[in-house]
Amino acid sequence: MAHDFHDPAELSRASVLAAVEARLLATFGEPSGRAAVTFLGADRIEVLRFGPDSDGLVRYVTLGMSAAPMADPTSVVADPVRGPRAELVLTVRGGHDDVLRTLATFAATPQVEGLVLAPGGSLDLGAPLWAGAPFTSVLAAEPGGLVPDLELAEPAEPVRFLPLLPMTPNEAGYKRVHGAAVLEERWLRYGSDLRDPLRRGVPLD
Repeated sequence: MAHDFHDPAELSRASVLAAVEARLLATFGEPSGRAAVTFLGADRIEVLRFGPDSDGLVRYVTLGMSAAPMADPTSVVADPVRGPRAELVLTVRGGHDDVLRTLATFAATPQVEGLVLAPGGSLDLGAPLWAGAPFTSVLAAEPGGLVPDLELAEPAEPVRFLPLLPMTPNEAGYKRVHGAAVLEERWLRYGSDLRDPLRRGVPLD
């Protein structure tokens, strides 16, 4: 059920994050772990771990990125209320807890670099997402399927929970040239299991 705020004071960092955490617990149950990371020049980011579920899937979700809206880097003054808000969701079969810092890094990127992340956008770590991972970047997919959008008081935009799809370096290069939709179509065509921590890159020729 959507939770609507009516008091602008409830758009404070603490109240937004409390509502986000409540939405996550209502969706996934109690977390099986959590970690906090603080970066210079950015607010603290937590990462919650849920699972493994009956299928062995572990979900990692950021908590902190949505406390403030993502600001267009061309804006002279960042609007403290208006603008897109998001948290990140990564699903990995079996789990890899060393991805926690990677996710916190990605979640801090809008604050640190003035980036607005939207579906179809990507984030590149430039290193394996976790130790031994064949992936170095992620594609942000459409929200709403796993965790419903969280409505906030007007004029704030809802918090959207963006699923992250790991990409190999070759897939990331292909996406830069051809676009996210074409890459996602190839994943579908070849039946790629995007939650498999050891999957091979999809054929790109």
